Amino acid sequence: MKLALTIAGSDSGGGAGIQADLKTFFSHGVYGMSVITSVTAQNTLGVLGVQNISEDMVYLQMKAVFEDLFPDAVKIGMVSTKEITEVISKGLEEYKPGKIVLDPVMVSKSAHRLLEKEAIKTLIEKLVPKALIITPNREEAEVIVERKIQNVEEMKKAAKDIAKLGCRTVLIKGGHLEGNKAVDVLYLGEDNYVFFEEEKINTKNTHGTGCTFSAAICANLAKGMDVKKAVAYAKLYITRAIETSEDMGRGWGPVNHFCIGFNN
Repeated sequence: MKLALTIAGSDSGGGAGIQADLKTFFSHGVYGMSVITSVTAQNTLGVLGVQNISEDMVYLQMKAVFEDLFPDAVKIGMVSTKEITEVISKGLEEYKPGKIVLDPVMVSKSAHRLLEKEAIKTLIEKLVPKALIITPNREEAEVIVERKIQNVEEMKKAAKDIAKLGCRTVLIKGGHLEGNKAVDVLYLGEDNYVFFEEEKINTKNTHGTGCTFSAAICANLAKGMDVKKAVAYAKLYITRAIETSEDMGRGWGPVNHFCIGFNN
C-alpha cells in the first residue's frame, strides 16, 4: 500500500482540510497520514474561529511521520502563518520527500481569510519552489501573480509565470470563471499546456472541492502516476464527487468523497 501525507488545517464540519484529504486518500486506496497546522471551528455555513497549532508541534508531527511512515507523496494545504510556513519548509528540507502537491489555501468558501497576508510572501519563497505541482484556483493565482485573471489565455500566462517561481508544474482551476464550462489549465513546462473542461454542475455542494481535488492528485502521484495522468484521474474523481453529492447542512455542502469508480 502506498502512503500519502496531508499537511493542512482541520475542518470540524468534515468537508474540507484534513478530513477531506483523509477521506480522499481512503477512496483511492492510499494510506493517509496527517500533520495538523490549525484547528478551525466551521460547518457548511462558515468559519467560527481558527486556532493555530504551535510551530514546535507542527514540526514534531512531521518528524513522527517522516521517521516512521515515510510518504510516497505529500499534500500541503492550509498553513495560516509565516512561522508555520517556515517550519514546514524546514521539515521538507530535512526529510526531502519526492512528490509535493501545494494547494495554496487562502480563503474559505464562506470568504473567511485562512492565510495571513504576511504569510503569502513566505509561502511563495519557501514552499512553491519545493512543489512538484501547485494547484491554486483563479483567485489564489491572482494573489500570487498580482493581477486579475479573467479568461483561459490569462490563466495560461499566469500558470507559466507561477512556474517561474520554482515549481515544476502548475494547475490553475477555473471553476469560478464566467460561463457554463469549468476549465482547468495544467502547465507542464516549455509551453506544454493540458486543458480539462467539464460542464459546470448546478449545486451548492462544493465545500472542500479544492482540498479534495489536490488530495486526489496527491494520492494518484503516490500510486506512481505522472503529473498529467494524476490530474486527469483527479479531475474525473472530483467531477463525480460533486455530481453525486448529497445535501448536508444548511450552507455549502460537502462533495461525496466516497463516490465509486476511481479507487483502483
